[in-house]
Amino acid sequence: MAMLASPEGRVVDEQALDRSTFVLGTELPAISVIGLGYVGAVSMACLSHLGFRMVGVDVSFEKVRAISEGRSPIVEARLGELLAAGVAGRLISATQNLVAAVIDTDVTFMSVGTPTAKDGGCDYTYVRQASRAIGQALALKTSRHVIVMRCSVPPGTTLDVVVPEIEAASGKKLGRDFGVCFNPEFLREGVAVADFFAPPKTVVGTSDPQTAAAVASIYKAVDENVIFTSIEAAEMVKYADNVWHATKVAFGNEVGRLCKSLGIDSHDVMDIFVKDKKLNLSPYYLKPGFAFGGSCLPKEVRAVSHIAKLQGVNLPLVDSLMVTNDAHIAEAVRLLEPHHGKRIGFLGVTFKPDTDDLRESPTIELMARLLAMGTTISAFDPNLDFGPLLRGQIDYVKHASPTQAELMDKLESLIVTDAEELLANCDVVVVSHATAAFRAAVAHRPAGVHVLDLARLSRDLPDDETYEGIAW
Repeated sequence: MAMLASPEGRVVDEQALDRSTFVLGTELPAISVIGLGYVGAVSMACLSHLGFRMVGVDVSFEKVRAISEGRSPIVEARLGELLAAGVAGRLISATQNLVAAVIDTDVTFMSVGTPTAKDGGCDYTYVRQASRAIGQALALKTSRHVIVMRCSVPPGTTLDVVVPEIEAASGKKLGRDFGVCFNPEFLREGVAVADFFAPPKTVVGTSDPQTAAAVASIYKAVDENVIFTSIEAAEMVKYADNVWHATKVAFGNEVGRLCKSLGIDSHDVMDIFVKDKKLNLSPYYLKPGFAFGGSCLPKEVRAVSHIAKLQGVNLPLVDSLMVTNDAHIAEAVRLLEPHHGKRIGFLGVTFKPDTDDLRESPTIELMARLLAMGTTISAFDPNLDFGPLLRGQIDYVKHASPTQAELMDKLESLIVTDAEELLANCDVVVVSHATAAFRAAVAHRPAGVHVLDLARLSRDLPDDETYEGIAW
């Protein structure tokens, strides 16, 4: 057998793709694939290469005929070769009869189209049609069946659209009679086969452990580290991935337009930019939290927008960054509205932990807005020492942000000596820094004190009606 390599250089030894690694019970499950477009056709070809018997389904006679003859219905490297081998080995067949295909298999991958509806949302026409047909097939089966959603749909679709359609058409129940999971694909057109055999990640949102085990077993030869999560999170991951990729493309293009106007080689700039794997291409800055701030980010976003305007270059993505940052601060104000008239305390004032920098701190901006509304506020931050250096910063903030001047004049009088004093004298505590000390203080706060967490104090969220996070 050949060695398969991804564009990034990851290699999969096909000798290791042994049928015995996929055993579910005593033999490999047969898999039907509904929708023979880019995702469905590639899934069929690659899974057949791993030894699975595959049955493809599509409403298009031309696609069904192409697959049945071992020809690729799309242009994709290596796809035709794998389809031809699968047909020759009697591991691939195709039909327009969805019900028959489901009856004849143990697992069904759904890869139907999900076009944009007129209102900008998702058109569920094909998802509903396929789900109803799956249900009709399950009504005629006695064995348990697994349905694997592979098409991009809004969070909630699998459980709120697919499952009800299947249950209504089959008379059967999720969990008892069939399992479902959402398994987003991360296949890039042009290198989809290579991506299948060397996936960046394999995500399975599942309804039950039995279904999770079945799907993990299918992927075992190409990824032993399947990421399990809720169905809704798996649905959202697909959107997050693609919106991020779109953001990267738009960002690169905006840098390019600005560079061109300034006579700078944009590829030189971005070649240097991507060499930074610690910050630029990394998990840093990608966890939901509070708004950005500090001496660099806001100031330089505004500077780039200003330079672009002087050059006559339109940069809507860059221009939107301060808008969305301000919207996040406004969201914190909104979440505090139900506590109007109560005492609000802040744990953390500087723009991030372990610094005394107040410049463009989003927490300072939030405090300033509340103060202007007449709210009684107080704060504690162990990094603040009201000596000459900090007073120089306060003067700078008053000059740079006139809307924060009133707060800056009163800041020292609002600061208390420790977290315990703060919590003993407030009705709501707003946490800006996820430090161990603040985590402990919040855990031992007086009964009845509400928490607005802007920093995600812990991975595990408390089951507590007095706790709320800004983005979780």
